[in-house]
Amino acid sequence: MIDANKRKAIFLLHNEGMGIREISRKLGVSSNTVSTIIDQKGEIPELTRKDKKHIDPELLRRIHTQCEGYAQRMHEILEEEKGIKIGYSTLTRSIRELGLREPKNQRCDQRPDVPGGEMQHDTSPYNVRFGSTRVKAVGSIIYMRYSKLKYLKFYRSFNRFAMKCFIHEALTFWEYAAPECIIDNTNLARLRGTGGNAIIVPEMKQFAKQYGFEFICHEIKHANRKAGNERSFYTVETNFFPGRSFENLEDMNRQAFDWATIRMTNRPVSKTGLIPAKAFEHELPFLKKMPPYVTSPYLVYGRSTDQYGYASIDGNFYWVPGKSRFDVKVLRFCDHVELYHKRKKLVEYELPPDGVKNQKISPEGEPRSRYQPNNRKRPTAGEEKKLRSAAPEIDAYLDFVLTMKGQTRHRMVRQLYGLHKKTILPLFVRAIKRALKYRVKDMGTVENIIRLLMRDSSYELPLPQGDLGFTNRPAYLEGRFTDEVDLSVYGDDSEE
Repeated sequence: MIDANKRKAIFLLHNEGMGIREISRKLGVSSNTVSTIIDQKGEIPELTRKDKKHIDPELLRRIHTQCEGYAQRMHEILEEEKGIKIGYSTLTRSIRELGLREPKNQRCDQRPDVPGGEMQHDTSPYNVRFGSTRVKAVGSIIYMRYSKLKYLKFYRSFNRFAMKCFIHEALTFWEYAAPECIIDNTNLARLRGTGGNAIIVPEMKQFAKQYGFEFICHEIKHANRKAGNERSFYTVETNFFPGRSFENLEDMNRQAFDWATIRMTNRPVSKTGLIPAKAFEHELPFLKKMPPYVTSPYLVYGRSTDQYGYASIDGNFYWVPGKSRFDVKVLRFCDHVELYHKRKKLVEYELPPDGVKNQKISPEGEPRSRYQPNNRKRPTAGEEKKLRSAAPEIDAYLDFVLTMKGQTRHRMVRQLYGLHKKTILPLFVRAIKRALKYRVKDMGTVENIIRLLMRDSSYELPLPQGDLGFTNRPAYLEGRFTDEVDLSVYGDDSEE
């Protein structure tokens, strides 16, 4: 398309007497186009569609209300009942022009980048490798918009309590907070509504009030409202993960803390050259100082002490001081638990590392109880691993038979492992192969198969290994003069 300035130049040269071919040669425009522009007097013509459909706006509004805003049904009614042939895209354009439907991409307001204006929080899921194992983790970042300061931590799962703990940890580290925290429309902090109409959960509203800020949800599909946080996750994927290896969650969080609070804090931001640490010093007078009396968030549990003196918390068993079985109140903080009885603090425990479950935990210096806690889980992962590695036939049989979960599965693994321990491997593999062939799942039947194979085959049980020099032991020599043991009370086994 020829722009307006070139059109005016063509028409001006023509009025000055220059020929069409000369104009075409000098301006690189075809002679036909030059003639057309001269006829149009150098103006851009207004093109109107000859087949443009005009629909009565009142009719369109009435049908829109009748169909509850569904354009596809409106299109059917217009063609079938009203006899109006119209394209679907034309119909949707007319709906938007009348303001009956909000456009998909609304404009968002630009907010000035001022000191102490706001901070932003968001999470992102990742699939990371711990050693040779891949696990799912959730990365959480809180970001100061003006100073570009960020705090990063990873969790195995992220819920409302984890969100509280993370924000408390970050703001306690910085000792300052911005008056606004921009979040997406997450249910962790939002009760109902979206964007500017969002209502924050009273629990989270009261939590934020302690630190002097409030949660604000951005509009749907306006993720750029917290673009700094989104960019921070991109930096995590391109700068933190590459070239790093992690042993466990604790190791990854140690590296993430150093990366976010030391390396990235003192590293100039690209293009602007801003150093977050120096910008944060300039921003401090505009931020809200953390009050010194804010308590770390915690959860309250009511627990009973079992007969062995333990209270179960998050899959582990914590020893309760004393000798009586009484109820305790458990306060579960971000990094430790505290046990109380009658408003008196009994003991405090650090939380075990990630993945540690089903463990007995007692205070340092206290002897461990020789009894197991009540309702203690007894996993069978070790027995199952040994069975699967013994022979491929056993591995295939376990895939067939272990289709259940819970206690039934554990019981079957223990029974099968018990048979394996008291049967020689070739005989056990042959019995398992036969059980798989006939789809046998009952362990009693498997044991009968072993007996049948032992009776029909020439299997010889290995002789027990013993010390044949026991006759020379002092205890044996001293017992030679004692009376023989009377075994008649056990009956005659030969009759059976």
